[in-house]
This record gives sequence, C-alpha cells and structure tokens, in this order.
Amino acid sequence: MIFTKLLKVVFLLIILSAGLAHAALPEPVSKALQNEGLPTSSVSVFVQRVDAVKPLISYQAEKPLNPASTMKLLTTYAGLDLLGPAYRWKTEVYSDGSLNGGVLQGNLILKGYGDPNFMAEDLWRLLNSLRQQGVKDIQGDLLLDNSYFAARNTDAGAFDNEPYRAYNALPTATLVNLKSTSFHFEVPPGSQQVQVLAEPDLPEIKIINQLKLTHTECGDWKSRLSYQVKTGGNAATVTFTGSYAAGCDEKYLELSLFDDADYTFNLFRKIWQQLGGSIQGGVRQATTPTAATKLMEQTGLPMADVIRHINKYSNNLMARQLLLTVAAERLGAPGTEANGDKAIHDWLASKGLSFPELVIENGAGLSRLERISAQHLGMLLLNAYASPVMPELMSSLPVLAVDGTTSRRLKDSPMQGRAHLKTGSLDTVRSVAGYVLDQKGRRWVVVFMSNHPNAGATRTAQDALLDWVYQQP
Repeated sequence: MIFTKLLKVVFLLIILSAGLAHAALPEPVSKALQNEGLPTSSVSVFVQRVDAVKPLISYQAEKPLNPASTMKLLTTYAGLDLLGPAYRWKTEVYSDGSLNGGVLQGNLILKGYGDPNFMAEDLWRLLNSLRQQGVKDIQGDLLLDNSYFAARNTDAGAFDNEPYRAYNALPTATLVNLKSTSFHFEVPPGSQQVQVLAEPDLPEIKIINQLKLTHTECGDWKSRLSYQVKTGGNAATVTFTGSYAAGCDEKYLELSLFDDADYTFNLFRKIWQQLGGSIQGGVRQATTPTAATKLMEQTGLPMADVIRHINKYSNNLMARQLLLTVAAERLGAPGTEANGDKAIHDWLASKGLSFPELVIENGAGLSRLERISAQHLGMLLLNAYASPVMPELMSSLPVLAVDGTTSRRLKDSPMQGRAHLKTGSLDTVRSVAGYVLDQKGRRWVVVFMSNHPNAGATRTAQDALLDWVYQQP
C-alpha cells in the first residue's frame, strides 16, 4: 500500500515537473535573451509536434501580441481554404462604343477583380490580345472599374510617414504591377558614377541623380541614400541624394509614385503604343455600364502560386488584395477589410477555432493594431498541417537558409532547408512562425513572438529556439 502511494506521488511529481517544463523557455533561449538585455516577459513562445496533443513549450503563449507579417499565415491559409488552391482572379475588358476599321468609337473599360499578381507582362498580354481582335485607335478614355473593392480615402503614409514606399501602397481592384517603380542602382565597370534606372521606364518619371560614389563596403546602403519625390499632373520627379558604395554592386528600391489611375494609365499607354495602338483620351474611374460590350477576359495565376509570392517575400499589398478578395467572394462586393475580418472569423468558427483576441486590420501585418496570440497562431498552423491545403501553404513559406526572407538565416547550420518559416518585422516587433523538421525527421510547429522596443535583438533567441527544436532527442 505504501509502495503504491509512493508510486502515485512520484508519478504526480513527474506530471507536475513536465507541466513546469512546458511553461519554461529552453536554457539556450533564456541565455540569448539575457545576453541581449531583453526581458523574458517580452516574448511569447509556442512549440508543438504536429502529431502531439499538447505543446512542448507554451510560454506566455496566451498573450495577444502584434504578429507583424506572420499575420500573412492566417490570410493565406484562409484564402487557400475558402477559395481553393486553383482559384484564379480575372480581369475583364469592355467597350461602350462601336469598333469600325480598327477604330473604337467610345471608351475602353478595364474591370478588375483584385488580382494581386497582375503585372506589366500580364497587361502586355491582355493588350496584345486586344490588338489581335482588331482594336488599334481608342477615340475615348480608359475607364477603370474598381467597384469590386470598396472605395477608400486612406493616406498611404499613415503607417510610417513613408507614402512613396511600395510596401505602403494601398489595394485597388484594378491593381497593375503592384503600382511599383523599381529603381535600379549600379556602378558600371570602369565608371566613377552611380547609374540609376527606372523599371518600368515610363516617360512620366524624371530622375535627378545626385548620388556620390564611395569606395567602401556596402553595409546598410539605404540609410546613406535619400530620395525626394515631387509630383505634378501625371508626372513625377525623383531626386536621389547621399552616397552609394561601390561594394554594393546592384541594388533596388521599390517606390509607388502615382495614384491608382495615373499609374495604370501611364503603363497602359506605354504598352499600347509599343503594340502600335493609340488612345485619344485620358483616364477616369467609373463602373461598367450595363450596356457595355464585353471584349475579352484574362485570368491570372492560381491561388497556390499567388500565395507563394505573398509569403516568400512578405508582400504586403498582395496580402491586402487577398483579404479583400476573400471579403468580396464570401460576403459580396464591394470587398472591405471589415468583411474580410468577418469572413475569416466565420471560417475559424466553422473549424471549431475561437481566437477572441484576434484583430485583423488589413491581413498583411503592416499594422499597429493587429493582434493574435502565439498559442492561436500555433493552433492555426497545426490545423493547416492536417488540412487538404497543407502542401500548398507549406510550399509558400520561405525555406530556411535557402530562399525568401530567410535565405541568409542560419546559413551554415545543419538546419539549412529543414524549416518552412514566415518572419515578421516592425520597429518594435519580431516574430517567426512555421514548421521545423528535426534531426530525427519529426515535424514541429514553432511560434516565437516579441513585442519590445528592442525586439530586433531577439533574432539570436529565435535562432536558438529553432536549433533547440531541431536537436530534440
């Protein structure tokens, strides 16, 4: 009897000690935080094997935190599951006039459905098909129908006072080329000057290059370079000042210089003229008249391919387009962020998941308001792993030390290629979440979130956690 009671006590102690272990950070993680002067109270960690019923680590995992770009895991999983991996966005072309001898007597109407990946080459393909239908001269205007998404009156620079940075660009149903102009910096062989080129090379963009070449290492090249944008009418002048190091080789800076209509029209007109066409009018935003004639329709990449672009390189605008698409498809057009939030909460509830702390502002993580707990982000990843769309979601994530936003992380580690991870980064936020394959071939869900003024220093602790999971016995 005494022996039996003793066994029960020992068993209880084992259970209690296991529970305490679940609530504690691994020693390498704690040491890394201590070395960086970060309090353990600033982090939240969740670790669970995909075939386990309980987490191995649940440290402050219930705390609602800003997840930064790891919020894209929620948006892309919802998009995959609600709309399907084969879902394709479409773009339609209409006319409200007649076509005679290659001359369109009326307006050409471009109706968008929010395709996040409708790039310049896709616009070229669409306009080339239009030319093959016999359209040459457009006597009217280009009308842009953005009615699939709700109209907005939002300041692109509201997040960080950087209205021209491409990551701050706002969504629109007729999005083309991410509204982005890519400025290419390089020093040609034998030259002592920095060359700056724009792509697409629109005639409405003027570059004033006042950069000074320095013969130094590249380092944080963006901090030594400044730009000023002046817009007027349908044109923009970009002045670059500061210095550029010869050791940088080639670098790129993505800017969004024009509003939706102007950018689309500038790119449309350039491509249309290259194809031998002409347009007499300007650009306007309007809904498609009911009497308009549909000329053609073009579909984009399937959802499975689009989310790869979103997650591999953490594209904010594409994630925002996806949230609005989910809203419009599930609750009707025009799509709004509020309906996107509702659609995702309804979807979670249908899976038996309740995330009461979840706050969705735009679905991209480029937000000071968005919140989710590490525990619920981990539960989401566990649910996704058991879902039919698991292969598509996992393949969309950066592969550790191989590609995307984790291409340079743990480069010389035995973990190279053994984790699919989404990272998140804001001024006071650092997060990482995804799947880790340990040394014995077992897969784990790992979430590490930090909200702290010195959150940037948590990378060492995050890497220590990833390595600790990889080395599990």
